Amino acid sequence: MPEAVSEPIWAVVAGRMRSSRLPGKTMALLAGRPSLAHIVDRLRRVPELAGIVIATTTHPSDEPIRSLAAQLGVECHAGSADDVLGRTLGAARSVGARTIVQVTGDCPLVEPALVSKAVAVYRSESADYVSTVLGGETYPVGLDVEVFSTALLAEVDALTDDSRDREHVSIHIYEHPERFRCRGIEASGSRRRPDLRLCIDTAADLEVVGAVYEALWPANPAFGIDDAITFLDRHPEVARRNRTAA
Repeated sequence: MPEAVSEPIWAVVAGRMRSSRLPGKTMALLAGRPSLAHIVDRLRRVPELAGIVIATTTHPSDEPIRSLAAQLGVECHAGSADDVLGRTLGAARSVGARTIVQVTGDCPLVEPALVSKAVAVYRSESADYVSTVLGGETYPVGLDVEVFSTALLAEVDALTDDSRDREHVSIHIYEHPERFRCRGIEASGSRRRPDLRLCIDTAADLEVVGAVYEALWPANPAFGIDDAITFLDRHPEVARRNRTAA
């Protein structure tokens, strides 16, 4: 990892094994390597980050995640399975993060350059909250990145006990634009492909992302979103397995 910056920016990756739609997805193998390991590898290529912390739960089923974090040499915080907001805040506080880059554990194609862009917008526009999906998807589904301060999340933590807010972490922020300065990042050109799904939320998603990794990762572990889009356009029979409406 790069040396810590003056404003400690940490990626917080939320993940657990007991997903209702695709159990174990955080540890699902992509080209023989756990999805979470790929996420860590990709985030390590973001120069603005001081570090990465995994936000998992105290449940025994999440021991593989805690063990993998130790093997990868990244920090890990275990908290509530249901209170994702509290778990994320606890993870950020555990490493002294002042700014959080929020990434979910089902996005193994998180794009380092897009994370850097989100951080740049957060800094340059003095925003409270920056997101790649504010107002809807424009990038392929699964490139979601959010940036906000630990102090802001602590404020939200004190403001709401609503179960929806606690589950979705940042929803209270972007649903109150009258209170918080929210900025969105939209895709343009060939990257504007919301019809493509590059997350692993379902078994069909795992098939598609698995095919992308099998095709691209062995030759180029640093492959980017443009490579993935090109592959799927050349192999429409793969892309259609989980395709969304355009």
